[in-house]
Amino acid sequence: MKHLGSSFCILLVAASVAACSRGETPSLMNLRQTGEGPDEFAILPTRPLEMPETFAELPPPTLGGMNRADPDPEADAIAALGGNVERGNRAGDVVTYVSRFGVAPDIRGVLASEDEQFRRDNNPLLLERIFAITTYFNAYEDVSLDRYAELERMRRAGIRTVAAPPNPEAE
Repeated sequence: MKHLGSSFCILLVAASVAACSRGETPSLMNLRQTGEGPDEFAILPTRPLEMPETFAELPPPTLGGMNRADPDPEADAIAALGGNVERGNRAGDVVTYVSRFGVAPDIRGVLASEDEQFRRDNNPLLLERIFAITTYFNAYEDVSLDRYAELERMRRAGIRTVAAPPNPEAE
């Protein structure tokens, strides 16, 4: 009986610490780096180095300028969407086109505050925090896209989806 009382006290202290340890921003995902090695998500792959035909082709070095091997997300996005990378984003063509229906200049701040409030409203329960259970997927389930239902909707609409993988649950 004495052992049961000490176990209860330890559990009560752990629950109290977990209940009081709510930070400023609720976290629904419990991901932690467990080792002392590098964080794989912080490493950005760059393009392979290339030797030009002549060194005269190289632009003069500029302080803070671009390196030809540096990633260029805008050019990569233009190429991925089938655009002409050489033309680029001349005179803001892409930005002008996508903002034709209006732009909210403070959209990042608005989304950040709305998401923080959503996470506060769906903050993990006491035992979920004590045992570090991830509640992210349950919290966002109502606003998640069911990819297989969307795939079937597109196929019924006559949209070809030849590269879509089959539904493993249907087999």
